[in-house]
Amino acid sequence: MSKTILNPPSLPKPSGFSHGIVTEGGRLLFLAGQPGLDASGKIAAPDDLVAQFTQALANIKTVVEAAGGQMTDIVKLTFYVRDRDDYKAHLKPLGAAYRAFFGGYYPATTLVEVSNLFDDGALIEIDGMAVVAV
Repeated sequence: MSKTILNPPSLPKPSGFSHGIVTEGGRLLFLAGQPGLDASGKIAAPDDLVAQFTQALANIKTVVEAAGGQMTDIVKLTFYVRDRDDYKAHLKPLGAAYRAFFGGYYPATTLVEVSNLFDDGALIEIDGMAVVAV
């Protein structure tokens, strides 16, 4: 499986994401939306966006590893947040949590503010796609 990150110089320089990724070979893994739920199905940290973000990424990591992949096999993420301003206010700790899972790797990413999420108390939900080696 090969992967090429695309950040054309005619677009604004990305920070914390890539504009696109082209893959060849591998298996496509679709990642369902993961809120910050712990193994018991409860919100891991009510009212704590960074802790819920960290738990959501841990849940995604579990799925990717179950498919035989690693976090750097993820090519697309979508972050659904209840409050965009709250997300922006926590960029530094969110970035630190992100790098703990991905290092300096950045998939194509979208942030969407939504009025609510399925799980009561959820502040964020993350879904995505990965390309895992055959």
